[in-house]
Amino acid sequence: MPETQSIVNRKMRHRGRVPQIFMVLGKLFRMFVYQNDWKVFPMAALIAGLLAYVIRADFMKTMEGTIKGAFAISCVAIWNGCFNSIQVICRERDILKREHRSGLHISSYIIAHMMYQAVLCLGQTIVLLDVFRFVEIQFPAKGFMTRWFVVDVGITIFLVTFSADMLALLISALVHSTTTAMTVMPFLLIFQLVFSGGLFSLPAWTAPITNLTVSHFGLVCITAQSDYNSLPMASAWNTLSKMRNTPIEGTITMGEMLDLMGEDTAERSDLIRDFRNTDLKEMADQPLTVGDVIDYAAQDPGLETVREKEYEGTITIGEIIDIFGENEVKQAVSKHSMAAGQNPEYERSGPNILGCWFTLAWYAFLYAVLAVIALESIDKDKR
Repeated sequence: MPETQSIVNRKMRHRGRVPQIFMVLGKLFRMFVYQNDWKVFPMAALIAGLLAYVIRADFMKTMEGTIKGAFAISCVAIWNGCFNSIQVICRERDILKREHRSGLHISSYIIAHMMYQAVLCLGQTIVLLDVFRFVEIQFPAKGFMTRWFVVDVGITIFLVTFSADMLALLISALVHSTTTAMTVMPFLLIFQLVFSGGLFSLPAWTAPITNLTVSHFGLVCITAQSDYNSLPMASAWNTLSKMRNTPIEGTITMGEMLDLMGEDTAERSDLIRDFRNTDLKEMADQPLTVGDVIDYAAQDPGLETVREKEYEGTITIGEIIDIFGENEVKQAVSKHSMAAGQNPEYERSGPNILGCWFTLAWYAFLYAVLAVIALESIDKDKR
């Protein structure tokens, strides 16, 4: 009789879907306290600190630094999300099977997990942003979608973390042991990172695969929010600077040499300006500079044939930069490299950012639905 009453009470306890959600949710929060699930927060803080130290120099300052930072933030968010839930179902599969047979609805069970995991993901997002602020990563004050940039990027980080969390929850629902889950997880992470479409050059046929990854939309959204297309590209100038001592052999005509020493170049180059201003008063009875001589020679009709005469020589890249002026060369290189590096996919626009947010939210919902479908056949387990 007591055993029969226990079965009746259990069925009564599992009668409504909504009460079941809160029953499972209460169990999950008790596990958070008593089974040390709270450790995900200090772990998130540690990872965020390492990440912030790496990206703080160039993030949102150059194109290269921004895309690397966006990729790294997406990686950390996916890492956090996956570790939140990769084992939560498979480690209690036997218990879930018994409770399902006694009346627990799988949909209630998964919804409770979604609510609990959303709280964890929100906490990890706040920890990540707090660490960024502590390390003094400079974010713009004003956001594009909201009044504050930190809220904009916080929404993106939360959605990436939650989508990855729900993907890991699906994997946990499909496999039957924690060992299998932890074996699958590295492949899941590598797939997400390789096919993000950010740092790695991928062939065109991989575009449909890229669009299936959480990492891709996280990276695109963060780069768009950071106004990637308006930032300078530093790699071209840095490479050119490292080649300052590289010699270049070539041929130049007298006319090209005189034009190079003209007033237009002197306005941009301190080296040419100082050379042109060299005083030749010891060689002339009236005030005379090297620039005067060059200008006379360039305008003299009698020297037309001389202008075409060619001279061979060697000059270094650094000397060429000095001739035209380092600031002018740097601005020109940055301008043209920035134009070449712009990517329409990273456009800072409302539809682009909202599209990424919607896609990430849709993936989270889809993974949860697939987890429900996968667990509906849990009674058929042979274990």
